Amino acid sequence: MELREHIRTISDFPKQGVLFKDITPLLANKKAFRQCVDEIVEHYLTKGIHFDKVVSAESRGFIFGSVLAYEFHAGFVPLRKPGKLPCSCIREEFKTEYSTDAFEMHADALRPEESVLVVDDIIASGGTLEAAARLVERSGAKVEGICCVIELPFLGGKEKIKKYDFFSLFSFEKGE
Repeated sequence: MELREHIRTISDFPKQGVLFKDITPLLANKKAFRQCVDEIVEHYLTKGIHFDKVVSAESRGFIFGSVLAYEFHAGFVPLRKPGKLPCSCIREEFKTEYSTDAFEMHADALRPEESVLVVDDIIASGGTLEAAARLVERSGAKVEGICCVIELPFLGGKEKIKKYDFFSLFSFEKGE
């Protein structure tokens, strides 16, 4: 099955000039969703990489991150928008393709000896994943890999995370 066929493109959302990649058709199709998860799991099992924790960004990253944490028998650490977590947090600000924002993570969510897979649904400008990796590193844990379902290479996001092992299932070029 061609997974990219299950991604809907929405013009001018959430702002003028943005071609938003909507993953909900992929999620709604049980075979496509299963294949998506299975392909990511297979990639990391083949490489022999072990993760203690999976860190994912609110909100679409939670969908893939929590499932992958389950599949890898790892813990799951959510990155939330400011003010959403109840305990002491560390914070990282970032810019995306269309906004400026911040993430927070519980200060005690990761330990220095832990290895982490950072997961999101898409990499566009790279700001979200760069901020996630910085939070992991600030905790003392190690980023073993960064994974997305979709890559938009024309926005240059991979450049911001080039020091990390990166994997995506498929990409869309400009205008697709």
